[in-house]
Amino acid sequence: MHHFLASALLLLPTMLSAQTAPAAPAPPRQKWVDFANFARYAADNAKLPAAEPNRVVFMGDSITDNWGRKYGSFFPGKPYVNRGIGGQTTPQMVLRFQQDVVKLHPAAVVILAGTNDVAENTGPATDEQIENNFSAMVGLARANHIRVILASIPPASQFPWHPGIEPAARIRTLNTWLRAYAEEQHLVYLDYFTALATPEGAMKPDLAKDKFVHPNDAGYAVMQPLAEAAIAKSLAQPAP
Repeated sequence: MHHFLASALLLLPTMLSAQTAPAAPAPPRQKWVDFANFARYAADNAKLPAAEPNRVVFMGDSITDNWGRKYGSFFPGKPYVNRGIGGQTTPQMVLRFQQDVVKLHPAAVVILAGTNDVAENTGPATDEQIENNFSAMVGLARANHIRVILASIPPASQFPWHPGIEPAARIRTLNTWLRAYAEEQHLVYLDYFTALATPEGAMKPDLAKDKFVHPNDAGYAVMQPLAEAAIAKSLAQPAP
């Protein structure tokens, strides 16, 4: 017994020290990724006038983002706003649609998307999931009295950043749906595909800076009058 008490007394300081030791600091708060990239245009949006007659927002991925910034001329003298973000997929665009389109109060929006969904930039997606994201953006626009111009997915036979995917047939399938959906919903369909594609469904190499996906100056020169005609047709219609 005495031996047990002596051992306990020897251990007491250690036990008390363990009980009174300060708790380990909490791990730092995880820094979440800005999946939709709200930060990209937040400051630019704040600088825009509250409203502008016939303002048109171009919502899209790198094919929109590059327009007038790296290649081509982005409609000089027109009240058009570029809100493309390279690499984005339709779910990312749905998330930022309120900030980068609706709150800018445009008369119309041009939606050019789908390339990166087919390329699986944010993971695999079914055609139905991609179509649902287009429908979601259209619904947001129409609920806020914004006319919608749905652009075809541009042609591509491969994606240099994601080899192994053969997108040509799937792009044709999605464009068939986009055209039919635009007709059903009384939206303007903007057909870039036909003017940019080879018979096999690839991008005409002389119209793309990388020969496969991204338009160069000549590519945007082909796209610009098509966009202008689609915008004029859309603006001639009453707002939803």
